[in-house]
Amino acid sequence: MKLILTAAVDHLGIAGDIVEVKDGYGRNYLLPRGFAIRWTRGAEKQIEGINRAREARTVRDNEHASELRTQLEGLEVQVPARVSDEGKLFGAVTAADIASAIKKANGPAVDRRNVVISKPIKTVGEHKVGVKLTDAVTAHVPVKVVAA
Repeated sequence: MKLILTAAVDHLGIAGDIVEVKDGYGRNYLLPRGFAIRWTRGAEKQIEGINRAREARTVRDNEHASELRTQLEGLEVQVPARVSDEGKLFGAVTAADIASAIKKANGPAVDRRNVVISKPIKTVGEHKVGVKLTDAVTAHVPVKVVAA
């Protein structure tokens, strides 16, 4: 199946790329989530528009991302979680929890898919979490998990 990506997909491509994928992957994952559209001759104009927008955004995004990185790294983010008597969490802190905690700490709105957690956070205390702002810029945000 030939598709045009409308958003960046890991290990596949970025917005505006024309990709060839298996039918089930395209039909059941990429198309319903809006990550891609079907390739047609008329869609070539859409590809050109997406590429022009991406090129204009790239330079502006890297400068803006550097400013956001300094802002994010200066935040004090606290994530409340349910904790046992030994200090272990019931479950784990998710990327969505961290994204909402950043917003509560008066930080910029961060998409949960851009939050990178190297290993699951299952204990109380300080942890470093990556926030991928662009392909070139990643912020390392200190997150403090506290008992709720």
